[in-house]
Amino acid sequence: MGSHDAHYGGNLVDGARMLGLFGDVATELCIRSDGDEGLFRAYDSVEFLAPVYAGDFIEAEGEIISEGNTSRKMRFEARKVIKPRPDVNDSAADVLPEAVVVCRASGTCVVPKDKQRVKR
Repeated sequence: MGSHDAHYGGNLVDGARMLGLFGDVATELCIRSDGDEGLFRAYDSVEFLAPVYAGDFIEAEGEIISEGNTSRKMRFEARKVIKPRPDVNDSAADVLPEAVVVCRASGTCVVPKDKQRVKR
C-alpha cells in the first residue's frame, strides 16, 4: 500500500482498498473461467480482521466456489506479507514470518450468457 492509500490518521488504509483488490481478483477469475471480465453483483460477507497501513504489502487471492448459468460465487482473502520498518530507516521493511489475514469476503459475479466464450 502506498502513501496515497492512507486515508485515516496514523497512515491507516481504508478497508475499501481491500475490496478493490478483490474486485481485481474477481475480474481475473471471470476471465479465466469465461473469457470475459463479468460484473460484480454483490458481496455476501466482508470481514476486516486486521489493520492495513501505508507501506504494508498485501497479497489477495480468490477462488470460484460455485457456478450457476451466469453467476459465479467467489471467496476472497487478503494477507499482509511485508510491513515497513520506519524505526530502522524510511525504506526498511520486513517479510513477516507468517502472513496476517487482514480481510475475508465472499460475493457473486455475473457473466451474461452472450459474453461467455469458454466452453464448459
